[in-house]
Amino acid sequence: MHIAILGNSGSGKSTLARALGSHLRLTPLDLDALAWEPGQVAVPRDLAAALADVTAACTAREPWVIEGCYAHLIGATLVHRPTLIFLDPGVETCLAHCRARPWEPHKYASKAEQDTKLAFLLDWVRAYDTRQDDMSRHAHQALFEAYAGPKHHLTAPPEPAFLATLLQPNNPA
Repeated sequence: MHIAILGNSGSGKSTLARALGSHLRLTPLDLDALAWEPGQVAVPRDLAAALADVTAACTAREPWVIEGCYAHLIGATLVHRPTLIFLDPGVETCLAHCRARPWEPHKYASKAEQDTKLAFLLDWVRAYDTRQDDMSRHAHQALFEAYAGPKHHLTAPPEPAFLATLLQPNNPA
């Protein structure tokens, strides 16, 4: 089973990935770990290196759940024909989730440090519909529409019945 989750910051990608990972007894891959230089905030890694790491992760794991807001990195997973889930709950929901986000110790040395970046994050989330970068609604929608494999566009948190169906063995979802 392969699952790739795409969406804006605060859309629920990590929450869904953790829930799926718990059921599958695996640790989901958060693409933030591959997209950015380790130990640095907002310093992008070389794209070729990040893509190589995504490819290696997809071939080294079985099953896998990968999540992120990077259309190009999620796009690299699609050759493995995952179930693609585009989480799209709306910008206001994403903003609320970002405001309520607990400390992410894998990204920040402290909750206080994380909170100093909140205003920037909220502005970035608000621009989801107007940005034209790889992490925009435009890029996410284009990737989703172009993908011919199993896919789901969710505008609300997934229902337990959806998760149960998704987790069934040999489910083409």
